Amino acid sequence: MKAVQDNCGIFAIYGPGPCAWEIFQGIDFLQHRGQQYCGIATYDDGVHQVTHHGKVLNTFTDQELDSLPGRWGIGHVSLKERQPVKWQSSLGEIAVAFSGNLINAKALKDDMMSRGKAFWRGYHVEIIAKLILEEKDPVSGIAGLAEKIIGAYSLVVLTREGIYAARDLFGLRPLILGHGPGRYIVCSESRALHNLGFEIVRDVRPGEIVLLDHRGCTTVRQLPSPRSAHCAFEWAYTASLDSVIDGLPVLQARYNLGARLSQRDQEEGGVQADLVAAVPMSGIAHAIGYHMHSRLNYQEVFLYNRYADRSYTQATQVAREKMAKRKLAVLQHAVKGKSIILCDDSIVRGTQIYNKVHELKQAGARAVHVRVACPPLMYPCDFGISTRTYEELMARKYLFRGDIITLEQLRDLEGWVAAHIGADSVKYNSLEAFVAALQLSRDDLCLKCWDGKRPMGD
Repeated sequence: MKAVQDNCGIFAIYGPGPCAWEIFQGIDFLQHRGQQYCGIATYDDGVHQVTHHGKVLNTFTDQELDSLPGRWGIGHVSLKERQPVKWQSSLGEIAVAFSGNLINAKALKDDMMSRGKAFWRGYHVEIIAKLILEEKDPVSGIAGLAEKIIGAYSLVVLTREGIYAARDLFGLRPLILGHGPGRYIVCSESRALHNLGFEIVRDVRPGEIVLLDHRGCTTVRQLPSPRSAHCAFEWAYTASLDSVIDGLPVLQARYNLGARLSQRDQEEGGVQADLVAAVPMSGIAHAIGYHMHSRLNYQEVFLYNRYADRSYTQATQVAREKMAKRKLAVLQHAVKGKSIILCDDSIVRGTQIYNKVHELKQAGARAVHVRVACPPLMYPCDFGISTRTYEELMARKYLFRGDIITLEQLRDLEGWVAAHIGADSVKYNSLEAFVAALQLSRDDLCLKCWDGKRPMGD
């Protein structure tokens, strides 16, 4: 079994006054990117740090936030591990937080151990921090990561000079700059900027290293980037609906994906349905896009438990199934006797959509036609999204050969999936339709979940 990938968010700010409370609010707005751990580190004659197991709002106390002095600092939310991590070094005290995944983590750790380095738990962030500290200064250390790491990273490094932020050569994980009155910010998603009253400046470029300090935001190094390869799954599922990722609003992308599903239905003769509905929450914008294109009535068919977490980002299958069960309840009055177009972002294992289809039919739905925004997932993600193993991917159980190549193969798979989940029909967006909906060049996207191709090669 492959280890669980990290799914996380980072936030950093340099400002004129104490920053702990703003970091607290910033990582709360990124909570959807990871619900297991959270942490804050600030700088004031050294690094001050607090990390917790649990959610931001549930774990930090007023006393803890008031005890974190300093005008600049970083924060993190995670599925997997406590961050930021703090180190004492020849560069002074530093703290590091990152989002992503190191494919060659074991090789890097083994090499450093052969040279006398010791590790606490061998977390990826620990490997990154030690690699940075092998160089003479933070910029050289961060720049050196590009030559040593195979994988994805967006990271922030808290130092006495200010905050360094960087994105890998391909821009796989998102990272965006913002500013407010006297404040300079970098974070995983723009929603943290909008909701704190800050303005977007721009996305950090692939291979760029920036410094936030009293002068503002300065590019201190720009490494040559072979190409952009932004994670396409961000727009389909991971990112919050109110975010803008690499210039593309998530809301618009999901509307487009839903519209593409409707367009395919119309081109193939249509489907008899009374309403279009969503598997909340990530399926809602896809369903609205379908509704706007088809003019079919939109109707909520599930009541969403606002106190539940994202089931997809739970660390174990048992936890995912428990969370999915408590997250949604069927609105029986809305579904009885109805033929329903049910939109979702993706099918990974198939367990949750199976349960939702059967719950709708038990509540009296006449038919359930499942429409899926993403193409069939064929490969685990190597770069920090929670698709974990080949064995867990439902489409792999049918198409062992790999890529979906022809429309005939796609239709055969859809019939097989429909039979297994109890749906009256299933349709996915093709990979071509998916890319067209994002309105970005295919060469600017990482599509490894679907085509198996790593941007940096094998």
